[in-house]
Amino acid sequence: MKVAIMGYGTIGSGVAEVLDTNKEALAERVGEPLELKYILDLRDFPGDPHEDCLVKEYQTIVNDDEVSLVVETMGGVEPAFTFVKAMLEAGKSVTTSNKALVADKGAELIAIAQQHNVNFIFEAAVGGGIPIIRVLRACLTGDVIEDMAGIVNGTTNYMLTKMEKEGCEYEDVLKEAQAKGYAEKDPTADVEGYDACRKIAILTSLVAGKQVNYEKIPTEGISKLTAVDFKYAKKLNRSIKLLATSKRVDDTYACRVAPYLLDESHTLFHVQDVFNAVYVRGNMLGDSMYYGAGAGKLPTASAVVADLVFLARNSKKYVPLEWKSAELELADSDKLEYRYFVRTKDSKSDVDKLFASAEYIDIDIDNEVGFVTAMMTEADFKSKSVMLNGIINYIRLA
Repeated sequence: MKVAIMGYGTIGSGVAEVLDTNKEALAERVGEPLELKYILDLRDFPGDPHEDCLVKEYQTIVNDDEVSLVVETMGGVEPAFTFVKAMLEAGKSVTTSNKALVADKGAELIAIAQQHNVNFIFEAAVGGGIPIIRVLRACLTGDVIEDMAGIVNGTTNYMLTKMEKEGCEYEDVLKEAQAKGYAEKDPTADVEGYDACRKIAILTSLVAGKQVNYEKIPTEGISKLTAVDFKYAKKLNRSIKLLATSKRVDDTYACRVAPYLLDESHTLFHVQDVFNAVYVRGNMLGDSMYYGAGAGKLPTASAVVADLVFLARNSKKYVPLEWKSAELELADSDKLEYRYFVRTKDSKSDVDKLFASAEYIDIDIDNEVGFVTAMMTEADFKSKSVMLNGIINYIRLA
């Protein structure tokens, strides 16, 4: 079976490497070899072992009836959407690692795939090499998913681990992450939580069967965290993690991306460095967790090639994927309840007037009060916290 790769960056070249390295094993699993015929990229790669496969026009792939399987690893919504749409309409199945494309256009591309009796799948779009999407769409279909929480961005988890272990400040850790290639030159999508937001939107869309608008998910990143926050966390015997969460409320879901303080009993407490993990609770199975390398060339490429095997085994046959274009009306996340850790310059007497049963945390910092609230709704916390004049930061407990 002939394969084309669109985008020959880190992940695209990783896919080619996996196809080369595991050629014999893949042929056994598919029943015939998977042969790379085209690589679409505007750049030249002199000396690359697949240099002869390079093309610069996506129509070359569209018009070649020999190619039945296409990998999209370009990133971004356009021109990826235009290219993928054309491939599906030409009767070619597509797999992608592009979370921006899936979050924006997932339902539409699945519908196009169905119309043309092919498939559009995207295991590597969430969690890199972790098989979380296949689990949700194939292994847990007997369950109603009640709760999901994920550490789904390796860059931020690496940074938070460094801040926790070494007492570093955010700016210093960011520079180190950029120097090591974990963080982009413009790290906004990672550090402000936008990447994680798109990923929890994808997972929620899959379990709800409707399109989740990621722009409606409350999203906070890690850029406001400081070394002092981690001193308080240590005092509380907790760890700070950036979580993407989705909780079933009646017949819909409430989603959020934000830093949380986790205690040692939490499933995600020990997930460190660039690793990712997703916790899932089903109404029948109960708790389960999926852990592994959430990014990187070969782990992500491994997930893409696993999708290729699935597509090859289901050639010329649409495999139903429940994700309709109708938008899911998310539950009001302000009605969810948490305890909150708060740092403020207000006095304890001011705090006591607003937050009954506040539990104070002392780490010997002048002109600052740290406390943990009782359980309350997000809306209640917001209304009370605005009456404090000196809030420095706050973090939810999970």
